Amino acid sequence: MRVNRIFYILFCIFIMGVFFVSGAQAARIKELAAIKGIRENQLIGYGLVIGLNGTGDKDGVGFTKQALANMMEKMNIFVDSSQLKVKNVAAVMVTANIPPFARIGDKIDVTASSLGDAKSLKGGTLLVTPLKGVNGEVYALAQGPVTLAIPAGAGDRNSHLQVAQISNGASVEQEIPFKLDGKKTLTLSLFQPDFTTAKRMADTINTSIGEGVAAITDASALTLTVPEKMWQKNVAEFIADIETLTVIPDTVAKVIINEKTGTVVFGSDVTISNVAIAHGDLSVTIGNAPEKKESVMNLPGTSTIGELVRGLNSLGVKPRDLISILQSIKAAGALQAELVII
Repeated sequence: MRVNRIFYILFCIFIMGVFFVSGAQAARIKELAAIKGIRENQLIGYGLVIGLNGTGDKDGVGFTKQALANMMEKMNIFVDSSQLKVKNVAAVMVTANIPPFARIGDKIDVTASSLGDAKSLKGGTLLVTPLKGVNGEVYALAQGPVTLAIPAGAGDRNSHLQVAQISNGASVEQEIPFKLDGKKTLTLSLFQPDFTTAKRMADTINTSIGEGVAAITDASALTLTVPEKMWQKNVAEFIADIETLTVIPDTVAKVIINEKTGTVVFGSDVTISNVAIAHGDLSVTIGNAPEKKESVMNLPGTSTIGELVRGLNSLGVKPRDLISILQSIKAAGALQAELVII
């Protein structure tokens, strides 16, 4: 039986879990790229979480005992580390990201992760911990009660209890120097390298800010020349003017298939060349490919992947068969897109 209603779309799309992605929309440059050098920096420190309810490190963890003894010695309390009990104490590594242009006194979030064999950090308090950069300099101090991210109803038994967070748990003590004013050139790095997108960015910037401001370095970067009237004290304003400009990004055509769920995600610009498909009892003809009498679906040569998928769905093709058909079309060189199966 020949099926004529190939474009019976919505019902079939929701039943089969196929989503159609429309053409790319304009996005601000700040969503597509960033100024080179303006980034977060990683901090790390060694600390102690105290006040645990018997869920801390066991006596065999020597570095926890030694750290506790060293801390008490700084308070003029001298004890033998071998005599200490640390079941209410846990050694942790404290990590944080300090954002660009963070000022002294700003607060940042920290994460404390158990180093020893503590069962849980629940209810503990992190003692003051210096957080250092890779250069060994202290940039922040962390301290405060830790919080576990336990989902509602999960219970302790089904949760990961050796990692905890402290919201705004560290105070910035030293600023990371980064001077904008005085810079005559900047590098704009694309998150997704693409020559076409880079060209569109350069054209948009030159049209809006001034000719010659932006030049393509390669697919991943643009060189920005700061206008002379701005590079002395208005470089930040120059960046703000650029990052709010909108550009339509260009990407490689892709068809993404989730084999487990049968979900197919594809772009509107994905096309199929002339090809004839025979899969079990199903035959599909696209374009001027020879049509068989038993063919149940015939699409014009200008058909897109969306029309093909919707047509196959209307015929009741199962997800696994749909994946096999798309793989065969790709192998035949008729699918003008990258096929990704997850």
